[in-house]
Amino acid sequence: HITRLITRSPDHPITRFSLTAICCYSPAMLQLFQQTSPTSGPAGLVQYTPLIVMAAIFYFLVFMPMKKRQKATQQMIASLKKGDEVITSGGIFGRITAIDEDRGTLVLQISDNTKIKVLRSGIAGPAADPEAVASSASKP
Repeated sequence: HITRLITRSPDHPITRFSLTAICCYSPAMLQLFQQTSPTSGPAGLVQYTPLIVMAAIFYFLVFMPMKKRQKATQQMIASLKKGDEVITSGGIFGRITAIDEDRGTLVLQISDNTKIKVLRSGIAGPAADPEAVASSASKP
């Protein structure tokens, strides 16, 4: 079988592929592959310990604070009522004059004769809360 592959022309695709495979796997390499067997049992779990630790650190440093922040924002949005002064994520200050629960929108009065309709999710926080203003400015 090997002799027939070698007698073909060197440009033949099967010859090039087969010769590459034959050259790469010498008897010494095959013997090395046979000696190394995959680990099993507790020793195999030890290999994944750094990955598990990194995932845990990532969870505690990234996901937990993000969930807390998201929960606080949802509570703030749910507690909005008519007459509250708020700031939008776009930086517009206004007073809530109407709330549409079905559509999830608010009507903000930003000056005497100017009213705009915004989504509840577009509210960054209360206008008097400088921390909400700073956190909304740092959002991407």
